[in-house]
Amino acid sequence: MTRGLGGHSPANVAHYLRGVDFPADKQALIRKAKENGAEGEVLDMLEAMPDADYETAADVMKGYGAADDGTFGSRRKH
Repeated sequence: MTRGLGGHSPANVAHYLRGVDFPADKQALIRKAKENGAEGEVLDMLEAMPDADYETAADVMKGYGAADDGTFGSRRKH
């Protein structure tokens, strides 16, 4: 897994989601990440997350984890 901004680690996702108002659906998370300069792998991972209303940042990390391990959606290509 790539580390540092631009990678898709949970810390990087949290960085790009700063300022999001919860609860937030997946599309609101994607919009906020784009506003904060996210691109590439981060957006791919957010797109792969389950369509849901996320109540907290912890809920986002759970959805992100599910997308990262291929549980939901199409997994990003390596």
